Amino acid sequence: MSWLRRLLLVGTLMAQALPAVAADVPRDLPPPRYQAPPRTISLSTGWYLRGDLGYAWGSIGGADAATGFTDPRDNKLGNNFIAGIGAGMKSEWLRTDVTLDYTAPMKYQGTVVASGDTTAKVTAVTALFNGYLDLGTWYRATPYLGAGAGVSQVRVFDYASTAAPPFSGAAHTQWKFTWAAMAGVGYAIAPNMMVDVGYRYVNFGNVTTGGDAFGSMTLKNLAAHEVRVGFRWSFDDLTFSR
Repeated sequence: MSWLRRLLLVGTLMAQALPAVAADVPRDLPPPRYQAPPRTISLSTGWYLRGDLGYAWGSIGGADAATGFTDPRDNKLGNNFIAGIGAGMKSEWLRTDVTLDYTAPMKYQGTVVASGDTTAKVTAVTALFNGYLDLGTWYRATPYLGAGAGVSQVRVFDYASTAAPPFSGAAHTQWKFTWAAMAGVGYAIAPNMMVDVGYRYVNFGNVTTGGDAFGSMTLKNLAAHEVRVGFRWSFDDLTFSR
């Protein structure tokens, strides 16, 4: 029965050792902490499409009448709606796109003799290449700054004046170098969709009316201040925590 004695001896030694081991185990351990993932959006979203609607407030720097005629004063350029589409790509902090926008006719009004006696309408189709710097993402919102350059097909029509030519009122369509500056914020509303709310200043430069035998009118430094709301749809899902 020597094996039985050995087994009893081992059991006795283990029973004596267990209380000492248990005494060394800390009893007040803090519970494990759960850390929620950050509410951020992936910086790389690949290719995207966009669509925008907005409102433009026209701006004009003055008007030059034909040689020998009085220049209009109190020049104003009215307001109207805008709409645009585009496609682009985002990579890290840089985003670029190409946009095509239509500016609905804005009314020009100036005074030569009587108040508002010189009028016209101005509309534009603008193609721009744009670059944006995304400034980081907080709670799905990404503010940005941007600039763009391109060309516009500007049309001046329905010109009318009894004091400054052209007296025939012919329309004139012209291509103009155009530049823009913008700022805004994008907000993720779905894994591949962002709402874009922003401001854009777009400058068309000097444009001219149609001409007749007496000459034409030059509208100087035409521009627009735009408030825009749009959607950007990404081909690659954005990754964010709800």
